[in-house]
Formats: sequence, structure tokens, C-alpha cells
Amino acid sequence: MNGTRAPAGEGPGANHRPPAAKKGYGQHFLNDPRILGRIVAGAGVQPGERVLEIGPGPGTLTRTLLDAGAVVWAVEADPRMVEHLEAAALPGLRLIAGDALEVDYRALAGSAGGPFRLVANLPYNISGPLLALLLRQREAFVSLSVMLQKEVADRLLAPAGGRTRGRLSVLAQCFCELRPLLRVAPGAFRPPPKVDSAVVRMDPREAPPATLRDEETLWRVVRHGFGQRRKMLRNTLRGVCADPLRLLQASGLTGTERPEALSVLQWIALANALAAEEGG
Repeated sequence: MNGTRAPAGEGPGANHRPPAAKKGYGQHFLNDPRILGRIVAGAGVQPGERVLEIGPGPGTLTRTLLDAGAVVWAVEADPRMVEHLEAAALPGLRLIAGDALEVDYRALAGSAGGPFRLVANLPYNISGPLLALLLRQREAFVSLSVMLQKEVADRLLAPAGGRTRGRLSVLAQCFCELRPLLRVAPGAFRPPPKVDSAVVRMDPREAPPATLRDEETLWRVVRHGFGQRRKMLRNTLRGVCADPLRLLQASGLTGTERPEALSVLQWIALANALAAEEGG
């Protein structure tokens, strides 16, 4: 859709009442203009940029992005919201009806003319698998600024040794530079969630912080390592090699560590040792 951009809340369909949030889609719609502005500013959106939004819902963040001069591609799974946004006929919006977990973001960026700046209030019920997919296809993005449940944001940012550190902490920190943007209270949403939320910005690195022989091996070893996080690594890594203790010692570890204790560099060393053992 092309044409002259109308200010947020104006233009075709502006007074059309949006559908109510549906729990099955994990919908909590952000409707605080001040916070919407802070998200767009923190994401670094510039006029004329390609921006991807996931789960636009009624379009409050969408309108703020458009007002900032962005050209917005928005992926929406809820047919009611698709119909609502189509009726709004927002200039500068390219609407994609479909499941965000099934999108080929690399191909979408290629057809759009280059990588996107992702700015999204992610559906909370699929934020884990969706983040994993976005990290795997990070070449499609200049940056990723995402609203998450605060506990999920805290896990992403957790340092080595932190009790909340998990699989996505390691992978996100390996492939991106992370920084928190802001914390958001439940009252900023409709309907309000039962937890606080937070926005995290992830800027993909040109390369991991150390040489990585095979990315898929890292994903595999981290997944197994955190599969039973209360156990020591010499036990949790039995699923990836016949002699995990030898592998761990080759990586400079004792085998008694638990997964959350390892730094990104130690996980990379472990993945490289496994890749070498497997001939990768």
C-alpha cells in the first residue's frame, strides 16, 4: 500500500473498533503512547527504513512506526486482526497473514530489498521458539527490539553463573550484542498481563566472540547441556558423545560444572571440541 501517510489514529478505518484480545494468541496490546514512542526510539528506527513487526494486533505500535517514517511489514496470525488492519488501510503497511513461526525471514528480507529492523511486541505464548527462529535467521535483521515477559528478558540477559541463565541466553549472547531498553508495567497493556514486561534490543554480531567451527554443533551441544540443568555437564552431554568427560576436559572443563556456569566462550570451546571429534 502506498500513499500519503496519515498521523496515528487518523485516516481510513481509524475509528473502526478493533477486535478484543484473544488468549489463544497470547495477545496483550500495548496502548501507552509514551512507551510506544520510547520503543521506536530505542530501536533506532529511521525514516525510510524497512521495519518488520510480528503480531501487530490492532496496530498501535504499527502506527507509531509509520509515524516515524518506517515502511512496515507486519506478520499477523489472527484473521480478525488481519481484517481490522486491512480495513484501516494504513499507508506504508505491507500486511502478511500467517504464522510467525512459519515465515522464512531470510527470503522475506531478500524480497523486501534488504534486512529489516525488527520491532515487535512478541506473542508471549510463543516467544521462546520464535526467538530461536529469529536467531537462526539473524542475517535477515539489522537489529531486533522485542517486548517480552520480564522473566524471559532477564533470562536472555543473564550472565554466566546466573540462576536464570538458559539455552537462549547463551545463543543470543553468542550471536548478538544485547541491551535492555525499558521495563513496562502491566497497566500499559490491554488486557493487562499478570507479569511485568521488558524490551530488549539485540544487534547481530558480524561474528561470534570466538572462532566457531560449526554453528549447528553449538545449537546441539547447548540444547543437550541445558536439557537437565540440575545435573552436571558430564551427565547432560551423554546425548551428544560417547565420552562427555573426555570432551569436557579437552575444552578445559572438569565435567562437574552445571550448564548455567559456562560463559559463551566456554560453550564455543565445547562445541569446537565436539566438531573436531566428529570430523567437522
